[in-house]
Amino acid sequence: MMLRHLQKFGYKPIVLLGGGTTKIGDPSFKDKARSILPVENINQNTSSIRRILEKMVSFNDSKTGAMIVNNADWLDNIKYIDFLRDIGAYFSVNRMLSFDSVKTRLDREQTLSFLEFNYMLLQAYDFVELNKKHGCRLQIGGSDQWGNIVNGIELGKKLNLPELFGLTAPLLLNAQGVKMGKTESGAVWLDDNMLKPYDYWQYFRNVDDQDVGRFLRLLTDVSIDEIKKLESLKDQEINEAKKVLATEVTKICHGDKEAELALSAAVSAFENEDSSLLPDYIIKKAQVASGISLVNLLRDTGFEPSKGAAKRLIQGNGCKVNDNIINDVNYIINFESFKGQPFIKLSAGKKRHIKVVVD
Repeated sequence: MMLRHLQKFGYKPIVLLGGGTTKIGDPSFKDKARSILPVENINQNTSSIRRILEKMVSFNDSKTGAMIVNNADWLDNIKYIDFLRDIGAYFSVNRMLSFDSVKTRLDREQTLSFLEFNYMLLQAYDFVELNKKHGCRLQIGGSDQWGNIVNGIELGKKLNLPELFGLTAPLLLNAQGVKMGKTESGAVWLDDNMLKPYDYWQYFRNVDDQDVGRFLRLLTDVSIDEIKKLESLKDQEINEAKKVLATEVTKICHGDKEAELALSAAVSAFENEDSSLLPDYIIKKAQVASGISLVNLLRDTGFEPSKGAAKRLIQGNGCKVNDNIINDVNYIINFESFKGQPFIKLSAGKKRHIKVVVD
């Protein structure tokens, strides 16, 4: 969203994909080393990120049209001895150890590998390359990237580049002070292959009342005057503001059509008690004919991460089939469950619903 806002004020966004640095993993404020991903996974992830970002900022041939670059283009071809001599000579290990992102890990006597320690140098070098190749002078990121960005600015100064700048934003926290990004069933993915637009919409529809105005400012294009009106709503009326928030953030991430479909599905399901617009989960006739365990279905739909979690949901009266509570962990879904209808409504808790449809 920072890129989106800056683009509107006449700046050209340069989106940097970490195809090279991902092979190491950023150790900043982590308790342990990140798992090293296979190259195939990294390439697949960068392709997905590119597809998501193309919805959020404008990529065109204009002066402010965004561009995407991948640091693998220069990091993959680095000669180690040359890099140590030309770049490493400008870094003080004493100072690197003083950064909170590293110091916290060492104070806890947790291992920091030499591989991870090199990450600082690589990200600093990214800023140098971005300036040389594309004239980039401002790097933005989350507050956890402050040390890495400062290293890049200082490296640029030592290499006699034009003055470089950094801009960081606080990590997004909810009203309880918890880093935003989790749901009952997992992370709030921007990729619709990982989280359906309807579930993305629902996440923002259910935020704390205190977060509505702040999220509207940070995550949408709604005007300040309109936001002031929406955040002034009280009691039940605040739910209308939450619908606006959910719809606007979904438009940016998934497009107008998906946002309107999510809104319509939610209104139909929760206000009109009509389940027909809920997202589909497709199952095969052969599966229904042989019977599907409700426990397995809750896991396969993504409502629960495991069979154990699904069983606990059922035992706690948190699961419904066609709005009827099911507390039998051995419950089987078969053709009789559909009662001649084209789908069954599966619910996990009060706010997660889906249509199970036979293909």
